[in-house]
Amino acid sequence: MTITQLQYVLAVAEHKNFTLAAEKCFVTQPTLSMQIQKIEEELNILIFDRSKKPIQLTDIGQKIVSQAKNIVNEADRIKDIVEQQKGFIGGEFRLGIIPTIMPTLLPMFLNNFIKKYPKVKLLIEELNTEEIILKLKNGHLDAAIAATPLEDEKIKEIVLYFEPFVAYIPEHHASFQKEEIEVADLNLNEILLLQDGHCFRDGILNLCKSVSDADQTNFQIQSGSFETLIKLADEGLGTTLLPYLHTLDLKESDKLKLRNFKEPKPAREVSLIYPKSELKMQIIDALRSTIAGVVKGAIVFQNVQIISPLQKKA
Repeated sequence: MTITQLQYVLAVAEHKNFTLAAEKCFVTQPTLSMQIQKIEEELNILIFDRSKKPIQLTDIGQKIVSQAKNIVNEADRIKDIVEQQKGFIGGEFRLGIIPTIMPTLLPMFLNNFIKKYPKVKLLIEELNTEEIILKLKNGHLDAAIAATPLEDEKIKEIVLYFEPFVAYIPEHHASFQKEEIEVADLNLNEILLLQDGHCFRDGILNLCKSVSDADQTNFQIQSGSFETLIKLADEGLGTTLLPYLHTLDLKESDKLKLRNFKEPKPAREVSLIYPKSELKMQIIDALRSTIAGVVKGAIVFQNVQIISPLQKKA
């Protein structure tokens, strides 16, 4: 039994298809099938039920896959230990970032990071939180930047900063005259939301307690971008909430429509998250220190109330 054979098993378990697994492992399908069959013969069991479409794990196969993940992770850790001993900070590093953080935070730290650590090849992917968690657990991401806490025992979190929610209130709205607003001033029926799948949307719903408390309106708008929500608010279709860093790049005329919340300000917690296996920690630490260095001047808030990014079940 070899590490490579176990990697083939994990690939089939993930993709539920021998041909697709072979493509992902850059081998021919007969080669992959033969290596998996060798393990099954050695153990005198079947890992996969090939009679089902898509292919399913057998009961014993599920236990073997769980252990195989640990073994492959520990094998990767050996390489990691050697690199840390040598003080080497380099190699490929796969980083996921949620869409409501990517356009504001990435430009702030990326140039600094690649100049300071030129041997690191960053592969950055924009993903929602659900996709990030799945890819972290499947070993397809090394780390990610997301809103936390995620309350997942298989994922570790390093808090980077707290980012307050800021209200965008057009001039025609009653709350426009207020210098600061309170959560009680929010009317969920009036708030323009990001489309489903964004944790920032779920944070707003948690802030406003429950969407079920809302009355039915004669229209429903959900968008994938803050820019669209701002334009819709300016057209008199409601108000919206923005993450603080997004407000820094607004036009001066739009900044006049921003209203901060009274303290403690509702905020999201933004963290660097990674699997409990703690591989490539030298790069994770380098990312943390680089981001901390650039955000500390732009965003410093302490008296905040952290709003959960998790969708609350009814």
